[in-house]
Amino acid sequence: MNIIQPSHRVNAGDEIHISIPEPVTAWPHAEKIPLDVIYEDHDVIVINKPAGMVTHPAPGNLSGTLVNALMAHCHETLSGIGGQLRPGIVHRLDKDTSGLLVAAKNDLSHQGLSKQFAAHGRDGKLIRSYEALAWNVPKRKCHKVDAPLGRARTNRTRQSVLKNGGRNAITHYQVMETFSAHKSDTRIAARLDCRLETGRTHQIRVHMAYSGHPLLGDPLYAKGYETKAEQLSDGARAALQDMNRQALHAGYLSFLHPRYEKRIELKQEIPDDFRLLLDAMRQHR
Repeated sequence: MNIIQPSHRVNAGDEIHISIPEPVTAWPHAEKIPLDVIYEDHDVIVINKPAGMVTHPAPGNLSGTLVNALMAHCHETLSGIGGQLRPGIVHRLDKDTSGLLVAAKNDLSHQGLSKQFAAHGRDGKLIRSYEALAWNVPKRKCHKVDAPLGRARTNRTRQSVLKNGGRNAITHYQVMETFSAHKSDTRIAARLDCRLETGRTHQIRVHMAYSGHPLLGDPLYAKGYETKAEQLSDGARAALQDMNRQALHAGYLSFLHPRYEKRIELKQEIPDDFRLLLDAMRQHR
């Protein structure tokens, strides 16, 4: 009998047989995937990662990742500190978050960049800014969300605010623009500039949902807000549906070069899907 129900109870005397599949080599292979290279030298490379691309291989995503593309582009020059699955990777962006991501091409640059990302700007070296569209308008134009994060106890694919046992997490956001409903003056959404003081998985997405401002299009943390889209114009609603992801873009990155300590400052405009949604919402400000 094949047991498929997790709730099945094992009784005394039961005999259990397990079939273990043959191991699959986890070492990623180089793939010639086009990359939008924003900056590159002998030590670092900065990519404008498109939405839909996973940063590094993981179960279920062993190919087509940024690492696979970097291996083809950089050949043997990527840092090995991140391990065989994450060569050169210093930080990550969620699969459906677009924007600037820096990778290390040797161990010296990896160590230097890792220290900056570990400090998350508290030492003045690293600055990261994200552009986001969120439901509802915050009462304060500038705010700090200080709420510890960890894996949700009821759904391991989600992160959650955990008062006990969570890791320190701080997000700063500023309201840049607000948008009204299609047929009323009610303000229903805002464009935010978000800056990280820590770097936890899904941090901005979780913190904004926790604050009552989940990101537009977020499939994990904006559930229950689907009906909110009915207040948008037909054009904005269609753009949001076509976007089919959270409205989050890593548009600004500034860091000190790990070898020369000169400042590298980079900006990247929002991609077309984000721009179409923003333009449609601006028609009813």
